[in-house]
Amino acid sequence: MPFALLALLALVQGITEFLPVSSSAHLVLTRLAWGEAGGGANMLALDVALHVGTLFAVILYFCNDVAALIRGGFGLLAGKREGDARLAWLVLVATIPAILAGALLKGLITDHLRGVETIAWTTLIFGLALGWADRLPAAKRTLDLGWKGALTIGAAQAFALIPGVSRSGVAMTAARALQLSREEAARFALLLAIPTIAGAGALAGLDLWQAGDMALGADAALGAALSFIAAYGAIWLMMRWLKRASFMPFVIYRLALGLVLLAVAYG
Repeated sequence: MPFALLALLALVQGITEFLPVSSSAHLVLTRLAWGEAGGGANMLALDVALHVGTLFAVILYFCNDVAALIRGGFGLLAGKREGDARLAWLVLVATIPAILAGALLKGLITDHLRGVETIAWTTLIFGLALGWADRLPAAKRTLDLGWKGALTIGAAQAFALIPGVSRSGVAMTAARALQLSREEAARFALLLAIPTIAGAGALAGLDLWQAGDMALGADAALGAALSFIAAYGAIWLMMRWLKRASFMPFVIYRLALGLVLLAVAYG
């Protein structure tokens, strides 16, 4: 693979994975613009590597929360529901809908809903939804959610199987609709990314193993490193931005991108 394409894919994946703009849409569009068909063991290996890079980035940034999740997981096994165990419980409940939707619908979506038209409409519609939710008052400054709230965010996250929706974006939208603060909405959405990305990477790795091609090689290693750096920087900048401002720049970007894509698709 040309170094320029490898670097571009890694940077696009890293920057857009955790911003509310849809990494899958940007990767599809990047490959279409470059003329790469995608698919095959080599591209699958690269996808795994890029996701591993972004996974380590979010784990490092939220290392204290990750440690709390691990402690909470053991607490759940011991029958606890408070403190760290409560955080682990909320993440677990919110992850279930995405797992079920992925198992039932991933093949259908991969085969039929990856065109530019789909990406254009989902980019616009879910961008407007984020803008609406962002205007609601932030009545909850902490992660004040019950299992119903966590399940609602998880159900919204399941829509991110469709390119252009944005997993982090739709989770943040649902969290803001439940009146979480912008920081807490982003924090919970990014914590949900950990099991989601880990699960997707494990499934892709299983596909590689079944194909008999587990050698990632230098390209994948470089891609993982670049996506890690880009993802960590994107998370750091977004979380600092949300301390004092809103999601509106992401909304405007999504609307502009959606309109351009509509012009490309129908023009």
